[in-house]
Amino acid sequence: MFDTLSDRLGSVFDRLKGRGALTEADVRAAMREVRVALLEADVALPVVRSFVDSITDKAVGQNVLRSITPGQQVVKIVNDALTEMLGSDASDLALDVTPPAIIMMVGLQGSGKTTTSAKIAKRLTEKDRKKVLMASLDVNRPAAQEQLAVLGTQTGVATLPIVAGQQPVDIARRALTAAKLQGYDVLILDTAGRLHVDQALMDEMKAVSQVASPTEMLLVVDSLTGQDAVNVAKSFTDQVPLTGVVLTRMDGDARGGAALSMRAVTGKPIKFVGTGEKLDGLELFHPSRVAGRILGMGDVVSLVERAAQTIEVEDAERLAAKMSKGQFDMNDLQMQLKQMQNMGGLGALAGMIPGLKKAQTAMASAPGSDKMLVHMDAIIGSMTPKERAKPELLQAKRKIRIAKGAGLTVQEVNKLLKMHQEMAGAMKKLKKMGGMKALMGMMGGGGGPGGMGGLGGLLGGGMPPGFKK
Repeated sequence: MFDTLSDRLGSVFDRLKGRGALTEADVRAAMREVRVALLEADVALPVVRSFVDSITDKAVGQNVLRSITPGQQVVKIVNDALTEMLGSDASDLALDVTPPAIIMMVGLQGSGKTTTSAKIAKRLTEKDRKKVLMASLDVNRPAAQEQLAVLGTQTGVATLPIVAGQQPVDIARRALTAAKLQGYDVLILDTAGRLHVDQALMDEMKAVSQVASPTEMLLVVDSLTGQDAVNVAKSFTDQVPLTGVVLTRMDGDARGGAALSMRAVTGKPIKFVGTGEKLDGLELFHPSRVAGRILGMGDVVSLVERAAQTIEVEDAERLAAKMSKGQFDMNDLQMQLKQMQNMGGLGALAGMIPGLKKAQTAMASAPGSDKMLVHMDAIIGSMTPKERAKPELLQAKRKIRIAKGAGLTVQEVNKLLKMHQEMAGAMKKLKKMGGMKALMGMMGGGGGPGGMGGLGGLLGGGMPPGFKK
């Protein structure tokens, strides 16, 4: 997300930071480029005007122009202003009420309300240990209620039984009664959408809201619709008491205009962003982290959180024990590759590590760059268990067999073996330096042994150059 805007702003600020001194004219010229970049990213004009005027006033001040690092100072001013525009602090669901807390999902048809309802239910069940009930109030779209029931089965979340012919307000009453009687912590009401905003839709939302008295009323909008998403949010805000916004398909939105405009135009916080079709593709929206990603500063906190969610503790402990002995075989490398795929692939990880924005751009410019991970996994999968445990057995004939089994070349098998040797060598050096304690010290005391070792090896020079894409 925000790739286009990030690239444009990155080139502007690289030029500023490359100069030892800045004049007011330099800053104003850069701010004009920032204005154009924001407008091209589909950010609302009033928001752009206010944002650029604010940062220009601060950036042309004498404290900045006369500072030792004026370019860095300007970037900090823009970072702070971006964070403020996006909402300053993360805004999670406010569910500290007498159970059941009621979350009402609203939005247009096709925005992703039903899938988002299931994602939120899954998050509440697994992360917050809440007992959740979902109910579909959509009696207009064919099979909408059945769709929510299927998603409930996939996530292990209970759904209200379907009663044919019931209207939304009656379904809401029945759901509320069921949630109270059966001791649910949270009730999620998935309401009907329309192809466009109309009064009938709003009246239905108001009627359900009066019956349910929701704790949270979340508007779900498709970020790919850009300014239309902001206009829809404005229409809903004017008529129903929204408490927050969920932006879907943010992983496909390279511009990010909807996210940058939403808080300023509606006054409502962005609570979550949807990233992908999978039911775990939902992230809490952190304005400061997003601002850092836009300006190429990385997002290490989110990287560590993602690692904690995807890395299996038992695997990490097993690898840590082997690392302490200076051991690292093909099974360990395969585990590392799978963890990186689960964390979003090379491109996603590079964008979250400070200083690797250009590496992310290079990966993105190579079509199918994340197929490297798949191809390497295929090579290891073509080996016998004995070969994976003892890579030194791999002579010419075995390499030919493995290459044919993976559908790749012997040259690529050799490159993978070379990368493994480099990583195994690093493990042996680590043992001499003090083992895991030394690694944790180098990482600042954080990170899990199961994922960061492979990440460092692959992004820090271990990736074989020219590996088939």
